[in-house]
Order: sequence, then C-alpha cells, then structure tokens
Amino acid sequence: MADFSMIRMRSVRTMLLAGGLLALVLLVHHLGAASIGAALTHITWWQFVLITLFHVFNLVVDAAAWRYAFPRETAPFHKLVAARCAGDAINVLSAVAAVGGEAVKAWVLRREIPYEESVPVLIVSKTAETVAQVPLLGLGILLAWSGGVGGPTLRIAMLYLLLAEMIGAAGLLGVQIAGGLGKAGRLLSWAGIDGTLHATRLDERLRGFYSHEWRRFLRSVGLYFVGWLLGAVQAFFILRSLNLPASLATATVIEALWSGVRFATFYVPASLGTLEGANAVAFRAFGFSPSAGLAFALVSRASQAVWIGLGMIVVLVMRPTLSLTDEPTAPAASTAECGEQLISRSSQ
Repeated sequence: MADFSMIRMRSVRTMLLAGGLLALVLLVHHLGAASIGAALTHITWWQFVLITLFHVFNLVVDAAAWRYAFPRETAPFHKLVAARCAGDAINVLSAVAAVGGEAVKAWVLRREIPYEESVPVLIVSKTAETVAQVPLLGLGILLAWSGGVGGPTLRIAMLYLLLAEMIGAAGLLGVQIAGGLGKAGRLLSWAGIDGTLHATRLDERLRGFYSHEWRRFLRSVGLYFVGWLLGAVQAFFILRSLNLPASLATATVIEALWSGVRFATFYVPASLGTLEGANAVAFRAFGFSPSAGLAFALVSRASQAVWIGLGMIVVLVMRPTLSLTDEPTAPAASTAECGEQLISRSSQ
C-alpha cells in the first residue's frame, strides 16, 4: 500500500512538472524568445557570479536558524551548512513535494544526531521557516501599499496569499502544540498500521520543545526571516543587473510575492511555471515588461541550478562514507530508508 501511494504521488508530481514545463514554454512563446533574450543580455558573467555567490549568506543564516531548532548544540555548523545545501537540492529534484530533502538532511547528520532525534528537529525547523514567511509577506504588502508599488489587483492577491499563509502556518504549529501527531498515530493503529508508539514519541518531543525551548524557536523564526530578507537583497541585485530602475522596496515586494506563490503551489515541483507566470503579471504591475519578469525568473532559476549542482556534489561525496556501522534507531528506520532512496534516485 505504501509503495502504491509513493508511485501514485510520483505520477502526480510528474504530471504537475510536465504541466509547469508546458506552461513555461507557452509563456516564452507568448512573450517572445527574442524579447526575453534581449533582457538577459544586460547581465554580464561577473554579475551572475556575484548573484550566485550571494546565496552563501542565505545558506549560513538558514543553517544558523536550523541550529536553534535543536534543543541543544550537537552538530558542527559546517555539517549543518552542508546538510542544508544537499537537502535544498533534493527538495527541488525529488518527487516528494518540498519535504524530500528533509530526509536527506537527517541522513547527512546521521553520525552526529540519531534519526530519532533529527526528525522532530526537522519538523520544528520547517515550521519556523514557514512561520517566518508570514511577516515577510506582511512587510511586502506594507511596502506595496505605502509606496504605491504594483497595482491594486496585485496587492489584493498578496492579501489573499497572506491569509492562506497565516492559516497554514497557524495550523501547522497548532497541530504540533495540541498533540495532533499522537492522535494521528492512534488513527493509524485503528486502520491496522502500527504507528502509535512512534507518533506518540514524536508528539512528546515536539510538545516538549515548544513548551520549554520556545525562545529557541523564536530565534529560529527570526533568523529565517533574515534569510528571506537576504533573498530580497539578491532580487535587488538581479533587477539592477537587468538594468531595471527598481528599488529595494520593489525587490522586497517581489521576494514576498515569490514566497507566497511558492507556499500556495508547494505541490508543483520547484513551482515551475507558476513563479514565472506570477512574475510576468507582477512585473507589468510594477511598470516593467512581462519579458523582464520572465528574464528575472530565469536568472534566479539559473543561480538556483548552480547550488543544486553543489548540493548534489555534497550528497555524492558523503554517500561513500555510509558504512555498515551506521545503524539508525528503529523508530526512524523509514527516514533512513527514504533518504537512501532519494539519494539513489537523484544520483542516477
């Protein structure tokens, strides 16, 4: 049953990926490849290198935010950075929504942190990252409204995205605090699946963290918010490289919009097609051409592709270090297996 569900999920994801790719091709055809290419010619090679290298700051800040999701300092910081880089790459490439890379992060840290301990940490970290998107989108809406950035239609759309993010983040956090995972485990046991004990242990760890380590959670949220703001600075560099007269406020609005679209279309691999379409519409509202919006998205994608390659190098370099002495604990054996399967598929 589990294998059938995975196959069905991968099939759905493959169809969504194909649909997103088709939407991107149609968008390029509609806007004209020549106009998009003309916008891209403004960027020199050294500007692209700087844009790509700027992502190092995001990695470092996000790794620091992830570190506060641990109840204690355990993993070396450089390992957290490497795990983050590898996990983000798998998140884009895998067919398991935007959580496939979480299993890989646990796998990279398997020598320092047992799987049973890393799973609740990854859930807390993902929750903190999701919660941090809410103030980013709120800031983007404030800047758009106060500075007259974009049209009223765009601002209303961002308000709807903010509402969806608030509901989603509150629900994600509320389920963990209220012990929803333990209840889900009992439902699984009624269905004949033995998951009660594992879900109860995970539930206890999560509730304990939010009860006793809430200050660390808030620090994690704060650092993830800083990471989102660094994304806005990178967006500003891309806009300037495209020779667009955009301000840092406009770049922040764009980054906030991107975060909202990614949140709403998490089921689409890498939000392919949806981000490009949203950018084309938004750039028209900003007074730029839709072609410039698509060029912006392509530059961002190209920069992301470089870091995906680096992440895969981290996975391939670390994979041979897996020895027979690595014996994950029973409660999290499925996480270890999932990480191995994702790594094997991605390296083929």
